Amino acid sequence: MEDLLLLHGTIVTVDTERRIIEDGALAISGDRIFEIGTAAELAPRHADKKVIDCRGKMIIPGLIDAHGHAGHTLIRSIAADTNALWMRVVTPTYYHYVTRDFWYADGLVSGLERLRAGVTTGASIITSMPRADDPLFAINHARAYTELGLREIVCVGPSGLPWPHPVTRWESGKPERRNIAFEEMIEGSEAVIQTLNGSADGRMSVFLTPFTIVPSVEPSNASTPDQAVNLTDADRMQARRVRETARKWGVRIHSDAFAGQIRMAFQDKENALLGPDIHLQHCWGISHEEMDILAETGTHVTHAPPGRSTPVLEMMARGISLAVTTDGVSPSRHFDMLQTARLFQSTQHILHNHDRYLLPPGKVFEMITIDAARVLGMEHEIGSLEAGKKADIAIIDMRKPHLMPNWMPIHRLIHQVLGSDVDTVIVDGKVLMEGGKVLTTDVDAALDFGQREALALADRAGLHAHMHDPGWGKLQRTFSEPVRPPEAPDC
Repeated sequence: MEDLLLLHGTIVTVDTERRIIEDGALAISGDRIFEIGTAAELAPRHADKKVIDCRGKMIIPGLIDAHGHAGHTLIRSIAADTNALWMRVVTPTYYHYVTRDFWYADGLVSGLERLRAGVTTGASIITSMPRADDPLFAINHARAYTELGLREIVCVGPSGLPWPHPVTRWESGKPERRNIAFEEMIEGSEAVIQTLNGSADGRMSVFLTPFTIVPSVEPSNASTPDQAVNLTDADRMQARRVRETARKWGVRIHSDAFAGQIRMAFQDKENALLGPDIHLQHCWGISHEEMDILAETGTHVTHAPPGRSTPVLEMMARGISLAVTTDGVSPSRHFDMLQTARLFQSTQHILHNHDRYLLPPGKVFEMITIDAARVLGMEHEIGSLEAGKKADIAIIDMRKPHLMPNWMPIHRLIHQVLGSDVDTVIVDGKVLMEGGKVLTTDVDAALDFGQREALALADRAGLHAHMHDPGWGKLQRTFSEPVRPPEAPDC
């Protein structure tokens, strides 16, 4: 791996001074940033390094997606027209019809989508509701990200209720039905941690991820006060075992939370899944009391737009660290963090607060770089361009009509830049993509493999009824048709 000198680009550092350096230069030694300054200053001092000419380009920190879902890329658009029933369709699919090869294929396709959009670090929850009974699901997904050269946070943990949880495995080529107890899910998670955490020269991390912090109430929406009252024995047991396991392996915790759950979790002062080693996704509809609990415990929050009733500004006003995420790509999203940030800003401006002076572009950009690194506990390594930090960098080609004129770079980033404008990506000092060409895998072969695995999954799960494209003239018929989730195979 050659040391690099990025020369003559506009550098958006996101450092403590929020410097923007015109005609800048960035020197890379090994896997870390060695020095940042102007081209005139650095060029004579680093004549021995390989030069990447960045004229007409912008150099930014690699983007960070702190909450996404593995498996989403290969079921995209399934049940997209019946969003209220989406979880009822995809959860049985993930729990009864996926194979180990499916997870490697999804890792390649999702990793390529992130890579080409300049996302150098991505969290990947293994399915929509975490599945940990077969460690090879997570291991195969991480293998794909390792081959691509990206940084990945693999998120595994116990499913939601009921426990034991029914699953179907396909190792023999035929469906084999099993019921997996809670402790088996913890054992599977530990196997993933032992195998992956710190691997790939430190690029792989594992977070322990129960589906929600309080499993006894509504798992994907806010619970009203008459529903979210007291913790059950199952709630307390999950919190205790997750805390014990995280301490044993020294890993962070990630989960979903919705209104009612934070107040309930806080009843268990000893083991509550709240604190500075945790980030919680969603937090829809939480009360002022729950926001105070998050602030008091130092719990981090991540948010995917439009986010329904997430009180973003109220949390930020309390000093709660908050980052913007994609929440994965299904049924109808993408891993383009810049477009996601733009959607976040517009929904906060227009839908929620009716005030365009809130959340300026600079703050929004922080929420997909340094703020995202902070919620992951990785701000000392990634999230900004500073000497000593990891050389995780995206270079954007600004010589495009929709990005002209070449001024006000932060506004360009949040208002106009697309993931497809990313020209070059560097992770750990290694060039993974240059001139728009991925260097670490055969893209066509990976996409072909992903297509085959997606079609095979659809065949196993009987998803074809969810896949028809009604066209312009048949929308009414489509919406009137019943949507049924796939059933578990007979074993």
